[in-house]
Amino acid sequence: MKVVVTGGSGFIGSHVCEHFASLGNAVVAYDNLSRASLLQKKEGKNSQSNWEFLKTLRHVKTVRGSTLDYSKLKSVMDDADAIVHTAAQTAVTTSLTDPRTDFNTNLLGTFNVLEAARNAESNPCVVFCSTNKVYGESVNEVEITEKKRRYAYADPKFKGIPETFSIDRSKHTPYGCSKLGADLYVQDYAHTYGLRTAVFRMSCIYGPRQFGVEDQGWVAWFVIANLTGTPVTIYGDGKQVRDVLFVKDLVRAYEAFINSDIRCGVYNMGGGAKNTTSILELMSLIESWSMRKFKTSYGNWRAGDQKVYISDITKASEELNWSPKVGVEKGVKELYEWVRKNADLFKSQ
Repeated sequence: MKVVVTGGSGFIGSHVCEHFASLGNAVVAYDNLSRASLLQKKEGKNSQSNWEFLKTLRHVKTVRGSTLDYSKLKSVMDDADAIVHTAAQTAVTTSLTDPRTDFNTNLLGTFNVLEAARNAESNPCVVFCSTNKVYGESVNEVEITEKKRRYAYADPKFKGIPETFSIDRSKHTPYGCSKLGADLYVQDYAHTYGLRTAVFRMSCIYGPRQFGVEDQGWVAWFVIANLTGTPVTIYGDGKQVRDVLFVKDLVRAYEAFINSDIRCGVYNMGGGAKNTTSILELMSLIESWSMRKFKTSYGNWRAGDQKVYISDITKASEELNWSPKVGVEKGVKELYEWVRKNADLFKSQ
C-alpha cells in the first residue's frame, strides 16, 4: 500500500508515517515545513527535527511541497491507496490575527487534497484531521459543576460530546470555521463523488516528538516549560478539562478506518471520559516527576476556550473496534522522558 501523509513532518504526521512504514508500506511524507512561520515562532533546529527523523526511516520518501500547490500535490497522490491529511494551520490565536492564511491553509488546502484524491487513478481513501473546535462555544452550554481542581459535567452519566452535537448557532473563531468547512467538504466528497473518507474530530493529542508551544500542543508545552524553566501563563483558572489521547492510539484509529469497508465516517476522537486531565492536575503530575515548580502567571480567558471538553468515543469504539490503550499518566510520562532526553532541541524555544 502507498500512503501519502500531508504535514508529514508535524507531530501527528510523523507518527502516521512511522507507523505505516513500520508495516512495510510505501510512505510519502509531504510537507512545506511552514509550522514555525505559521505560529510566528523561531523554533531553531527543532522545526527540522521530525523531517530529519523521517529521512532515517526505511520505506519513507520525503517530498517538500505545499497543499496549495495542486499540480505537485496531484503528482504525489496519483497512485496513492490512502491519504492522511494532517497538514493545517493549528492555532486559534494565529487564526484570529491572520484569518486569510488560516482559510487558505485549512480550507483551500483540504479542497486541493480532495480534488487530487478524486482525480487519482488509484481511488484512494482520505483520512482528515478535524478538531473539536468545530462545535464552537456551544459545548459550554452543557451544564457543568466546579470542583477544587477541575470542572466536570453536572450529569455523571454524560459520556461527552457526541458527533451529533450541534455545530450551528455557535461562536467558532476563524480556526473553527476553516476546519469545519474542510470537515464538511470531506464528508461531501464521499456522498457526491464516492470517495472513501473519514473525519476525525480530535481532542488533545499528545506524545513524543511534539514541539508544543503556548498556542498549540498544550500538554507538551507544559512539559517543555517545566523542564526548561520557562514561565507559563494560565488563561482562566486552570480548571479546564480535556480528554487527552496518546498519539499512537490515534494512529491505530486511522489504520482501523483505512482497513475497514466503511464508506464515510465521522468520529469524535480523544481519550474519552477515562482519560481526562485539567491544567492544574497536569501541572501537579509534571512537578511530581521534575521536583521543580512551574513559574506561573494568570491571564484572561481566551476566545473559543471550552471549560470542559470530553469526546464521546462510543461511535469510534463500536465502528472501528478501537479504544485507547495508553492512560494519561503513562502517556505523559513517555512524553516527559522524551523531552528530558532531547533537551537540546528546546534551547531555542
